[in-house]
Amino acid sequence: MGSLSLPPAKINASDLARLFESQRRHLNHFFDRLDLSQAVSFAQTLLAAPGAIFFSGVGKSGAVAMKLAQTLASLGLARSSFLCPVNALHGDLGALFPSDILVLLSKSGASQELLSLAPCAKAKGAYLVAVTSAEDGKGGMLGRVCDMSVHLPLSGEVCPFGLAPVTSASVQMVFGDTVVAALMEAKRVSREQYAANHPAGRIGKSLIFKVKDVMKKQNELPLCKEGDMIMDQLTELTSKGCGCLLVVDDAYRLIGTFTDGDLRRTLKTSGAAIFNLTVGQMCNRNPRTITADAMAVEAMEKMEAPPSPVQFLPVVDEKGTVIGIVTLHGLVAAGL
Repeated sequence: MGSLSLPPAKINASDLARLFESQRRHLNHFFDRLDLSQAVSFAQTLLAAPGAIFFSGVGKSGAVAMKLAQTLASLGLARSSFLCPVNALHGDLGALFPSDILVLLSKSGASQELLSLAPCAKAKGAYLVAVTSAEDGKGGMLGRVCDMSVHLPLSGEVCPFGLAPVTSASVQMVFGDTVVAALMEAKRVSREQYAANHPAGRIGKSLIFKVKDVMKKQNELPLCKEGDMIMDQLTELTSKGCGCLLVVDDAYRLIGTFTDGDLRRTLKTSGAAIFNLTVGQMCNRNPRTITADAMAVEAMEKMEAPPSPVQFLPVVDEKGTVIGIVTLHGLVAAGL
């Protein structure tokens, strides 16, 4: 017998709205009932950590623990890592030293893997913190074997069975990430420090790269004089890959810009008369510019600013002398 074909499942808008409202109530329950003094003590403990900070958990709590460890490490706030409770009992516990802190995340406070790990970690001299939503409000069995216990109030899970950790994991993440933000403020993490740990990603590049790092210069610049005939400068306009001409005086001070769009519009309005027009007659004498020491992300924002976006910015010094050009294509190619 063939299997019966079931009708495709559909998401009902009212049902989804009900679930979002339920999730909102659960999260508000957490915010309204969180013991701030416990949160402060936990944050202060991490801030004053003399050694490394390890996070551990199983299941979804393990995923949150891994994320928090990675976030803490990425900010350069502490030497931080995820410690798998199973692997820890099979050798990875060697990474733990007496000056270290071990944060154990568990919704119930009864995770057998963490209960097995806790006494072994304590025997090595580590300081243990239980972060749970245990019903007794004291960390359950796990809280009783740790040096500190933090309770995360939880009124329920947004799950048809009330079992899947679709709310508790969110509460753990919100709590952990907020504490990390508090550590950033307390340690006064600068944009430069943050960027130093994210050199390859878009975040880091936006904080590290300056215009001078991505601009074209010297022989790459599409330069011309205002007295040059437009038709004589077509090669310069098209060969440098910038889509424009930078119109300069004899001292290379910027006079204006002339783009391939300007060329099309001039052809349309002037026709054959374009052969008698100079670049200076048709150029934009009030172009947007930027300095070499400006952040590259600022150049992109300036290109996209009203009233209409542009594809390039001349780079000038304090005297208005052209020293480079930065293009939208170049910024995108650099990963910005």
